[in-house]
Amino acid sequence: MIQVLILLANGFEEAEALVPADLLIRAGADVRLVSLEGDGLVAGSHGFRVMPDCAVGEADVSSAQCLFLPGGKAGTERLSESEDVRRMLKTAEQNGILIAAICAAPSVLGKYGFLNGRRYTCYPGFEQAVAGGIKTDKKVELDDIFLTGEGMGVAQEFGFAMVRYLFGEQTEKELRQKTRS
Repeated sequence: MIQVLILLANGFEEAEALVPADLLIRAGADVRLVSLEGDGLVAGSHGFRVMPDCAVGEADVSSAQCLFLPGGKAGTERLSESEDVRRMLKTAEQNGILIAAICAAPSVLGKYGFLNGRRYTCYPGFEQAVAGGIKTDKKVELDDIFLTGEGMGVAQEFGFAMVRYLFGEQTEKELRQKTRS
């Protein structure tokens, strides 16, 4: 089964995390919410609280097919300060695992040089944190194993892009048809 790890820190953007998570679950993924905050509730940027499946120290990125970082300014700052996140990103890159980041979260990838020479997109104003990357005007951008999205307004398209990458175009097409009604 395809496993997706979604890294959550207090201040994450709820729609950016949960809309793609919903689409991935509908496609058949095993989605795991991974908390930087331990095993308690994680607070989103708008006050919604979610229960994670595990703490960051318990997650095994090498058995996943996708590592996903949602945005949200405060959550992104916490992700960028975490040595566990840096380690997980490095493992994912070394193993060719899809690394997805939306809104402010591509700045975490930029901080560690993962987007050097790569096309990406992000929320306007965060591109200065991605020195060495090639900013495009696309809403969702895929370059090799790096999938980036502009922000909350493209959370659904971003989720569909993850489904397409992980499950193929046919599954994406079928899921789009099912979610229209």
